[in-house]
This record gives sequence, structure tokens and C-alpha cells, in this order.
Amino acid sequence: MYDLIASPQQRTYLIARPGVRRAVQLPAARYEELAAVAAADGLVPGWAADAAHRAWGLDLAGRPLNGAVLVRPRTRLNYSRATWEVNKGCNFNCEHCYLAQRRFEGLPWKDKVRLIDMMCEAGVLWLQFTGGEPTIDRDFLRAYAYAAERGMLLEILTNGSRLHRDDVLGALTAMKPHKVTVSLYGASEQSADSLTRTPGSFRLVMKGLKAAREAGVPVEIAIIVTTHNAHEVDQMRAIAADYADRFSQYASISPTYDGQPDPLAVQAPEHQRRTAVFDGCPAGHTFFHVDPFGLATMCKIGRENPIDLMETGVAGLLGLPAVADAQMLRAGGCTGCTFAKKCRVCRPVAKAMQAAKAPLQSYCRHGEGT
Repeated sequence: MYDLIASPQQRTYLIARPGVRRAVQLPAARYEELAAVAAADGLVPGWAADAAHRAWGLDLAGRPLNGAVLVRPRTRLNYSRATWEVNKGCNFNCEHCYLAQRRFEGLPWKDKVRLIDMMCEAGVLWLQFTGGEPTIDRDFLRAYAYAAERGMLLEILTNGSRLHRDDVLGALTAMKPHKVTVSLYGASEQSADSLTRTPGSFRLVMKGLKAAREAGVPVEIAIIVTTHNAHEVDQMRAIAADYADRFSQYASISPTYDGQPDPLAVQAPEHQRRTAVFDGCPAGHTFFHVDPFGLATMCKIGRENPIDLMETGVAGLLGLPAVADAQMLRAGGCTGCTFAKKCRVCRPVAKAMQAAKAPLQSYCRHGEGT
């Protein structure tokens, strides 16, 4: 594995270290120098060795560049991030899940490899594995290893139930992820297991968090506040403080991405906070989402007009910005809205909320009485 990754990122260039948050921005000339040295199979330049020592304590002086630093090429598409729904299947049955269906199915291994290659070719540096529960996919471990070898910084969005497994921990310690984000659904078996509708889920999550902490895996916790656990928010924060590098709290529950209202039943309105005015999103332009069958969309919610990457190849992503722009237009139930420039949600989320007949106060300025 590489110690560092040098990569174009939109209009800049970065050197990053897998498993570490800190990155170093490069001038274009320095990136070009690294690319030339890599092509000539030369040694790590002195300035790069100095920068690596200052930023990460690495000693790269006198080492061959190839093998120590992966220099990723410029790409035609220049995407930065992607989320990959490896498999919609899950070992939990959460009441608030935004997925319309949770079928355990997806691409065969050879097509997963092809998809990872396409994401690299598109320029993706940060890749999030998600689901369903990604760690239960039969190909997760080798997909994770292959993506790391291709030079991507990896995040796993997980329920944490399998983090204690030797094979999973082995992969995460041998190839450190950028981060592992664990969803926390309660501070007790009663609250968590009732939300996940899976007996024993809380015990598995806590077992996974303890194992990850002991192994030194970088963990963030996403505290999911619902009617099942709203009385335990302080206790969930305490767990997060003990087991994670940082945590976030979420109380805005979405309908399923196709507008089914069922998840909204567990929303705890008293814990919702007003979000900032939505002033745009680069979805479809600098990042994209891919489902278990290689269908690319602007994001997890805006899934209209998907692009079949298995059919089009990476060139299909050239059409994604136009698809995203069309979905972001305020139309349908938002046509003529006097609060259009002060809306707090994007158009795909608003559309799903409207389809689910969600209460206006949960997503719309009209419901705030302002």
C-alpha cells in the first residue's frame, strides 16, 4: 500500500495520507513534478519528503517515489467524491430507513471491479461505502481492499454490527479508512432494538464500537434521534464521546427516496433544528451516487433518470450534470413559492416530502409561519 496519495481535485492538487484527515495542498507545478518523477521511476523529491515529515511524521527521504506515493492522473470528468450503495440488504430492519426496499442483491464481483475502476477514472478520491449495510455484502472486504489499492480515501457508513469481526477489523487496520461512520440508534437495548426491530442490535453495535476503539480505527458516530430514543439523547452523546473521534446528531427523518411516508412516523419534532437556507449543491457536478447495479444518480435522494454505468461506461457521467440541474429546478408543488429563495431543503428532498404528504413544518418555510 502507498504511504501517500497525490491527486488532482477540481482546480487544486492534494497529497493525502490514508486513514488521516489532514491533507496538504500542492501548487500545480509540484504536482507536475511528482508526475514526472513517477514516470521516470525516480526518488521522492526533497521538498515532498520534508512536507511528509512535517504533516505526518513520515520518513520518505531517499525512497523510490513509486510505492511510497501514488500519483493519480488528471481525469476528463474531475469528480471528487462518490457514494456507493454496495448492497441494499441489511441485517437490521430500521423503522426510519429511507430505502424503499432492502433487497440483498447487486453486481457480481467482476462488475464491482469494473465499477471501482470507472470511479477512479472519473477522478473520485473520497469514496463512501454505504447500503443497506455494506459490511454484509459478500464482496465487501475485497471491494474495500481493491478501492484502497486504486488510491481512494474510504469511508464506511455502517450500523457497526460487524465491526468486531476479525476479518473486518483486519481490513480496517491493514488499510486504514478515512473514517468509519457508525449510526447510533439508542443508549439502551430497549430503545435501539425497538427502532431497528432487531433483537440484540444494540449489543452488537456496542461490541463493534469497543473493538474499533481498541484497534485504533477512526470512528465518527451519527446519533439518530427518533421517538424511540429522544429521552436518551444525553446518554447517546456520552457513548459517542467515549467511542468516537467526533459525532453529529440528526433528527430530520426523510421519507423513502420514492416518497413513501412510513419513516416519518418516528420523527421527534421537538429535536429538529432549523437548518440554514439551501443555497445550492454540487450533486451531479463534483460528486455522485451509485446504486448496487451501477446506476449513477446525482445523490441518494435524487434518483431520477439514472445513468447505467454498466452500459455506458464512465463516459455516461458526462450527462449527469444536466440530469442533476433538471432535478434541482423548483417545480411541481413549489412553483410560484414566495419562499423559493429562502427554502431550507433541496428540490429532491422537497419532492419526496411532498409525495409522502409530510407535515409542512418538517421541511417547508410555509409550515414555520414565516
